[in-house]
Amino acid sequence: MSDTRPTNLVAEAFEVQRDRLRAVAYRMLGSHADAEDVVQEAWLRLSRQDTATIHNLAGWLTTVVGRISLDILRSRQARPEASYDDRLPELVVTLDDGPAPEDDVALADSVGLALLVVLESLRPGERLAFVLHDLFAVPFDEIGQILGRSTDAAKMLASRARRKVQATERPTAAGREQREVVQAFLAAARRGDFAGLLRVLDPEVRLTVDTPDGVVVILGATKVASGAAARAAAGAAVRGRAVLVDGLPGFVSWREDGAPLSVMAFTVVDGRIVAIATVVDPARLASMDLPDPV
Repeated sequence: MSDTRPTNLVAEAFEVQRDRLRAVAYRMLGSHADAEDVVQEAWLRLSRQDTATIHNLAGWLTTVVGRISLDILRSRQARPEASYDDRLPELVVTLDDGPAPEDDVALADSVGLALLVVLESLRPGERLAFVLHDLFAVPFDEIGQILGRSTDAAKMLASRARRKVQATERPTAAGREQREVVQAFLAAARRGDFAGLLRVLDPEVRLTVDTPDGVVVILGATKVASGAAARAAAGAAVRGRAVLVDGLPGFVSWREDGAPLSVMAFTVVDGRIVAIATVVDPARLASMDLPDPV
């Protein structure tokens, strides 16, 4: 490496950026392990680069992290089902006693699951444009270069993503319409109504399931509907009740002996479910403060 500055100064400059780069990668990928790998890869690329040619180190590193993260997101889309080491964040479950919009939004904002799950529902280009611009103030011309798109195209992608995110932050976040969509999903699942499930699922819905063996991610309405119908057919759950999970409409189910079976949180945008976060790991369920079954 033909760097005119001592390597230790380059390393120090990188360390100053590490936390921010990790935050960018995590918001892009939703996985701490993947974020760490991306940051490490960014360091390796920097170590091979003639840093005398880098006039804005922070911008250069952000671009590299964005491109690596985008490649990972696109590879995930090519693999409709995948497992990750990261667990879902801690979930706060409260009774759903009907619409209480201001309370719901305050809870969702404080915990952040709403943002996490809706980011997971975005397409790779949308997610990159929104995360880099709205969360980290990267200019659209730089985002366009990462995407290989024009500045205006990058703006459109961010705008589309912003509308989806804002749909979960409006006062109707867990309002009547969203509750009705979730109820329709649960009813169709119990009946094994595949067509009914497809009516309420976004075509690109993302199901994240926290299992004893790690987190499993399933993409696409057809695969999610098939799994939901199969679980309902198994008939393991005999009791359940509507709840709020970090301010999102959710559902808790129990087995006949009173042991919790699952906790589900739904993100609904424009009348369709775009993301479902589910915990079925018995150890995690046992550690959660759940309401009593009815």
